[in-house]
Amino acid sequence: MTQIFSPAADTWLRLSMVAGLAVLGGGLVGVIGFAHSAFETSTDVRPHQPVPFSHKHHAGELGIDCRYCHTGVETSPQAGLPPTATCMTCHSQIWTNAAMLEPVRESLADNKPIAWTRVAKLPDYVFFRHDIHIAKGVGCESCHGRIDTMPLTYRAKALTMEFCLDCHRDPAPHLRPKDHIADMTWQAGRDARKQGEAIAAHEGIRFGQLTHCYVCHR
Repeated sequence: MTQIFSPAADTWLRLSMVAGLAVLGGGLVGVIGFAHSAFETSTDVRPHQPVPFSHKHHAGELGIDCRYCHTGVETSPQAGLPPTATCMTCHSQIWTNAAMLEPVRESLADNKPIAWTRVAKLPDYVFFRHDIHIAKGVGCESCHGRIDTMPLTYRAKALTMEFCLDCHRDPAPHLRPKDHIADMTWQAGRDARKQGEAIAAHEGIRFGQLTHCYVCHR
């Protein structure tokens, strides 16, 4: 009987299977890597702003509390962006003729809000409230990073579903005392879990229920 396949056919088949698996595995790694890349998550991107506002200067060097400008963070779903009048409480007295602040002065004169480009933006299908996170002991730094060191604001954390679920599965290490909510330099120390569990118990955080779909999608 005539031999259909050459002696090397089996070797080629094995090599083809290995190559196929390698391509499939590489493609999967590539897709996962892309999903976590800065390009896809918009991390470390500094979008153009009407005014080059520096959190490093205002929050870091001057020590202005986050809640002075983001007044809704403790009482509403949105932290809120400061109205021009908030900026002018200082800049009506200092740097009154600075060229970079011309859009601020125009905003006040025309009674039109400054069109800031939002950095920490979630999809419309995500239900999120700032006030409940603050009330339960989640600090600003946990989601926004060391914003007090940013000359220009960028997204420090990916804010993906995975990022949120990692915290919702085990929130204790991420909780802090209420008087340190806006403290960017606060460190939990060795007893982070024990301290977080105590805060969770006091605030009535229901472990095991924070990963239900309804929590974030309604």
